[in-house]
Amino acid sequence: MLLSLVNVSHRFTGRKTFWGAPETYVYALNDVSLDIERGEILGVVGESGCGKSTLGRCAIGLIRPTEGNVEWDGNDISDSGHGSVPLLRSSYQMVFQNPYASLNPRQKNESMLEEALHKVKRKKEIGPHDGIITTLIERVGLSVNDLNKYPHQFSGGQRQRIALARVLALNPKLIILDEPLSSLDVTTQSSILNLLKEINERTGVGYLFISHDLRIVGDLSDRVAVMYLGKIVELGPTDKVLEQPRHPYTQVLLAASEGKHIFLNGDPPSPTKILQRCPFTSRCPLVENRCKESPQKLEKIGENWRVACWKALR
Repeated sequence: MLLSLVNVSHRFTGRKTFWGAPETYVYALNDVSLDIERGEILGVVGESGCGKSTLGRCAIGLIRPTEGNVEWDGNDISDSGHGSVPLLRSSYQMVFQNPYASLNPRQKNESMLEEALHKVKRKKEIGPHDGIITTLIERVGLSVNDLNKYPHQFSGGQRQRIALARVLALNPKLIILDEPLSSLDVTTQSSILNLLKEINERTGVGYLFISHDLRIVGDLSDRVAVMYLGKIVELGPTDKVLEQPRHPYTQVLLAASEGKHIFLNGDPPSPTKILQRCPFTSRCPLVENRCKESPQKLEKIGENWRVACWKALR
């Protein structure tokens, strides 16, 4: 297995006392487990604040999980001090929502790509307009002439292509993409999606693709994980989840992606408490008494398909 999250939880410090000690915590992830195989595209979808980005940052080691383990090729990277982590860094990379914020505005594209290549090749092997650099910039749909330009000279979609080229320079096995299309128009989104599919097919690189848009996730992913309030409530093959969603929250997301508006009564519970019940109880139109009495874990309902809902298990 390429990447495994095992019972991962993460909390942030919320309100503090007068003396600076934590008074409350915000529980961003609550006992999340999932696996990604080599070359697989796993989509993670849910509303803002559900823990998607925290999951991605825990997966790549930007933040440490409060509980649980993150394993990369069998190596535990939960602790950033782990001896094998530096050797693994180039194997997994991240592309963020705002490409301009992750690109050096004072550095030309050629220099950025050379800098990335220095991490995997000796400096003397790389020269101006190196063949590898030319291949990288052309692979993401840009030209050799764009190597001599700065990030501010490009559109949002072109900047994401540059960010992808820089990541691909490290020849990663997995790329975590955190809302990479949310700031782009529909036409540009489609162009970047096609590029991601082509790169996956050509290189075999896997993706952990994070988005709030189930339509986009459905167009790209092999499997999809639906998150709500820090928990995965449904996980399965994309075609099955989209054709016959079993969890009520997944049904709501799918309806919204199709332009249908479903009004949910109630408010989401506070993320400052760990619930001993289904987190969707306060808004679910199908709620029954036992939903309020105990938490529901992901249970198998088909091959590689799991859901955390009593109704779906009937």
